[in-house]
Amino acid sequence: MTLRIYDTLTRSKSEFKTIEEGKVRMYVCGPTVYDSAHVGHAMFALVFDIIRRYLIYRGYEVNYVMNFTDVDDKIIDRANRLGVDPFELAEKYIEEFKHNLRDLNILPASENPRATNEIDTIIKMVSQLIEKGSAYEVDGDVYFRVETAKDYGKLSGRKLEEMNAGSRIRVDERKENPMDFAVWKKAKPGELAWDSPWGPGRPGWHIECSAMNLSHLGEQIDIHGGGNDLIFPHHENEIAQTEAITGKPFARYWMHNGMLQLKGEKMSKSTGNLVPISEFLNEYSGDVLRLLVLSSYYRSPLTFNSEVIEANQRALERLLSALRPAQPGAAGASKAVLGVLAEQLEATQQGFVESMDEDFNFAGALGHIFDLVRAINQARAEQATDEQLAPAQTGFKLLTDVLGLELKTPELTTTGADAFIDLILALRKELRQKKLYELSDHVRDELMKLGVIIEDTPQGSTWRWE
Repeated sequence: MTLRIYDTLTRSKSEFKTIEEGKVRMYVCGPTVYDSAHVGHAMFALVFDIIRRYLIYRGYEVNYVMNFTDVDDKIIDRANRLGVDPFELAEKYIEEFKHNLRDLNILPASENPRATNEIDTIIKMVSQLIEKGSAYEVDGDVYFRVETAKDYGKLSGRKLEEMNAGSRIRVDERKENPMDFAVWKKAKPGELAWDSPWGPGRPGWHIECSAMNLSHLGEQIDIHGGGNDLIFPHHENEIAQTEAITGKPFARYWMHNGMLQLKGEKMSKSTGNLVPISEFLNEYSGDVLRLLVLSSYYRSPLTFNSEVIEANQRALERLLSALRPAQPGAAGASKAVLGVLAEQLEATQQGFVESMDEDFNFAGALGHIFDLVRAINQARAEQATDEQLAPAQTGFKLLTDVLGLELKTPELTTTGADAFIDLILALRKELRQKKLYELSDHVRDELMKLGVIIEDTPQGSTWRWE
């Protein structure tokens, strides 16, 4: 089987081939740390954690770099409003985000470079751009000359002559072209500043990631990832300035996840429609948010609302149902039942890989695991013992090791839906003992509508998730 990845640059899927055999150099744009992270930030972190885990599962050694932008207009503005030091503000939110990632069971990055640690590299790169004629200095500011990049716009599909200034690009009459972007910014009075050949200043947003890529992964990388809101201008500008310096293709594959949307709108601080990660985790486990991401195609927008959250809560309970022990006094399932269970385990493992190999089809892979859940629950209902269920339950390593679920929510199985259904079954047993069969059947039918299958056997009634 061959892994195929959709590349934003070519707008097509192609076989995944790395620069160095067996090794993946992967850079993902991290947050600008000026406020608490919200569940929209969790989207990119979860998507690329799952992708990284699958690459490891397929035998690759993955060097995974995720940066922190710790010097930026937004950080400076917020620090000034709060009357705090910008470095202290950034450090606070870096540590908070790292804590969020741990709570979401996201693997630590190989490295977490920070923009402020790359100043020397950035100054060197800006100097190189000026020497090559790709940048110019005006009163202490340095701008990249976009017209020198002949294929500028190739990632976003935009033509230079049709472009307007982007939302993060300030129109400046000193620019040769309105689309020229800052690679070095002259410091305003009282702002953070580093000495440079062009006077005190700080790096532009885009040059930071180019420098961190160059310092930690080299001139060329295999995968560059991030949210699709970064395609333009951020990633477009990264390509232009990096390739102007190296003369080589920057990344082999550009991967972008869709945005998390609340009530049809993209989550953003500007609109105020945010749910902090910490607030979500006060009510739900990290597995619920991870399942929400797994339930959709990673490149598509994903709706976030109470109905979707509750649906994934129920999905988690269904997954956990397959890990329940055998029925008390289980006599053992027949060879035919065990044969079906073994076949389903094999089919699940094969289908999982086939789905993930096709541009990381999370939902398809998860669907194969739910097929295994049904088979395990059916075998339990057919008197399978714990020993007989165990081989199939090992298939859940695909969930924990590859998809990153923790499946550590005992409260859901002891005090949540499972315990409630057990109580209903006990009450239904009393109805049957009193020969109130019509009411007993009504309870069974209503539970079936909720995805709960009740099976009456000579040994008693059992239930499983559909």
